[in-house]
Amino acid sequence: MKIRPFEINDETAVIQLWKECGLTVPWNDPQLDIQRKLAVGRDLFLVGTLENKVIASAMGGYEGHRGWVNYLAVDPEVQNHGFGARLMEHLESLLIAKGCPKINLQVRSSNVGVIEFYQSLGYGVDDTVSLGKRLIADE
Repeated sequence: MKIRPFEINDETAVIQLWKECGLTVPWNDPQLDIQRKLAVGRDLFLVGTLENKVIASAMGGYEGHRGWVNYLAVDPEVQNHGFGARLMEHLESLLIAKGCPKINLQVRSSNVGVIEFYQSLGYGVDDTVSLGKRLIADE
């Protein structure tokens, strides 16, 4: 797998990947999420390719205090081959280079397999409560 920054011509393939991995929800428009990401810290938006086909993605972020990971996805046909771990390792190295001391991420509590995946990479469950407030109601 080759890892590189997202390019605009990846948009259709990335959105399809997110749909296949069950990452899209009615209240988040994936095209709008991509547009917003490209406006802020686009160097942390990564794709993994095999034979020029997008098979993985990760949307990282860093605001100077904590790193974040969203939309980590690996094509279901090639899951369990280490691609997700390699993508996370690459993103972690980019965040470390920026001085990021810790990565946070959110996983739905019902998604046990993904929680186990992150735990296998050294991530642990923090004793925190995730809160959110929708600022733009039309999503």
